[in-house]
Amino acid sequence: METHFSLEQLADPSISEANDILRKCVHCGFCTATCSTYVLLGDERDSPRGRIYLIKDMLENNRPATDEVRHHVDRCLSCLSCMTTCPSGVDYMHLVDLARVRIEETADRPLKDRFMRRLVQRVLPYPSRFRLSLLGAGIAKPFAPLFRAIGLKELAVMIGMAPGGFKKGAKYRAPGVYPAKGKRIGRVALLSGCAQQVLRPQINDAVISLLTSQGVEVVLPPGEGCCGALVHHMGQEEAGREFARKNVDAWEAVIATEPLDAILISASGCGTTVKDYGHMLARDPAYAERAARIGAMTKDITEYLADTLNLRAPLGWSDIRVAYHSACSMQHGQRVHEQPRRLLRDAGFSVAEIAEGHICCGSAGTYNIFQAELAGELRERKLENIAATRPDCVATGNIGCITQLSGDDAPPIIHTVELLDWAYNGNCPRELTHLQDRMRIMSEQFGEHAIAAA
Repeated sequence: METHFSLEQLADPSISEANDILRKCVHCGFCTATCSTYVLLGDERDSPRGRIYLIKDMLENNRPATDEVRHHVDRCLSCLSCMTTCPSGVDYMHLVDLARVRIEETADRPLKDRFMRRLVQRVLPYPSRFRLSLLGAGIAKPFAPLFRAIGLKELAVMIGMAPGGFKKGAKYRAPGVYPAKGKRIGRVALLSGCAQQVLRPQINDAVISLLTSQGVEVVLPPGEGCCGALVHHMGQEEAGREFARKNVDAWEAVIATEPLDAILISASGCGTTVKDYGHMLARDPAYAERAARIGAMTKDITEYLADTLNLRAPLGWSDIRVAYHSACSMQHGQRVHEQPRRLLRDAGFSVAEIAEGHICCGSAGTYNIFQAELAGELRERKLENIAATRPDCVATGNIGCITQLSGDDAPPIIHTVELLDWAYNGNCPRELTHLQDRMRIMSEQFGEHAIAAA
């Protein structure tokens, strides 16, 4: 793609980066075939190629973001399916992030939109605030239709998405060090995260249970927090960097006491961001090299389990049919494909592939709050494809997907590691207690002595 930036414009590192990305695009349109919003809407401006043209025009002419640019970039999921498809290697992820920053700095958003975005940014990345907000959402549920009627549809959506009932706290709390059982063969840090530890603390409980049972010491460092993805992808560039700096500091403090084999992430959306810390902080001389080292150490939990550990034999086997939903951040952001599937098969589960696996489920961070109608259409499409596999449950590696897909109209949606912890340690996820008799524990089938002899 031909660009027309002035030398003065190219002196700006952000514009120079955008120019390099834009010039790789050859207008081929392959991206349109795998873009979730283009598949739904059929509007060129809601495809990666169309958004690239809008972004190019805005940046080249150094103009504020128009309503048109804001509208169509806001409707981008940042699912990154286009990057998997693109034959030219266009770095759309970083281009659209640059555009979101420009939009936040220059667009004329309605007051209500600005309020709702600030509310989300001030609450979701902070676990204590998020917990309080869920309590408030439980009280406010009867008033959700009223909020929708007066135009606060985003607030109504958030209230509707809030889980009901009492949420049991995490068994393994941060900060803390959880020793390996038996001989220690590894030492890792685990990101506690923000939304996940509130919405589903049993995920990291399962991670720690599984790792420690396999001889790995797990550290939950003091001082770490949100990875920064939520605010970063809403155009709050500096706020995202500040979260990244705090995490780099926290992990380096742990490494200073004793080296780590890896930094593990159990939410793939967070993993994509932490692996990108080197890019996020590349222009910060105090953090650039340090952030790059942290990013290089970061692995999704399934990468570490499949590629680094030699897992001991599971306790049992089953005929449970699991539909594996590969989160966009897993398959496109991190390019992790085979490891989760292999782990599930090796643990004795039957793994089913979901049609249109490249199409987003509609979660995409805060997308299902601010673009609820499109997110709803994507959810319905995903659930139809899941139902066609006739699964007993669905496994995925991202809390956003679990929250988006869960509901009375869906099979149980479970994190991959929760299923693995069940197979290896006997800890059945509470959503699957009705399937408990289909997990055959080998010691019960053949006796402890027979298993030991084998």
